[in-house]
Amino acid sequence: MDLFEAIKGRRSCRAFLSDPIEKETILKILRAGTWAPSPLNAQPWEFVVVTNQELKERIFLEGERCKNWGLEVSGWKWLGKYRVDFLKSAPVLIVVIGDPNKTGLDLYMEGGRVGYQHGCAAAIQNMHLAAHALGLGSLWYTLYDKEEIRKILDIPPDKDPLAIVVLGKPSQEPPTPPRKELEKKVRFLS
Repeated sequence: MDLFEAIKGRRSCRAFLSDPIEKETILKILRAGTWAPSPLNAQPWEFVVVTNQELKERIFLEGERCKNWGLEVSGWKWLGKYRVDFLKSAPVLIVVIGDPNKTGLDLYMEGGRVGYQHGCAAAIQNMHLAAHALGLGSLWYTLYDKEEIRKILDIPPDKDPLAIVVLGKPSQEPPTPPRKELEKKVRFLS
């Protein structure tokens, strides 16, 4: 698959078949993630692969709780229709964990430690593209309380559960999302 075709064809998938994903396929996707750039090549990522149904149910309940909280504090009516069932129905959840101590010189800057987050975000993008190239659907999910995810998955307090990559065979083709015109998003300074 051509890279630009993969970038343009990748979609956020929220409906998955229950078909299991082979361990070797999961490892191939994770390896793609580890080839992402990171500040000082610190490679700040770790991954927890969740296929256990009981753990997926607990993560689903946390997602549902946070969705309801978000609806209450924001008043966004659309959030009430947002379903998070994919957290329990997708065959694989990959929790991407960042290490705040594996960052760049931002460690000493006023803005603080953000380089590790950027590196992990690049790894997540690589994983999404790899999943798409392998015919799988994926979703970048962040609607959860980090402390609850730490408890559920026994993640140490010095590590940061940044995102969940939901992974599986899509049960339907996700629609193409609209994109804003590039000209409205870029400035050239010569």
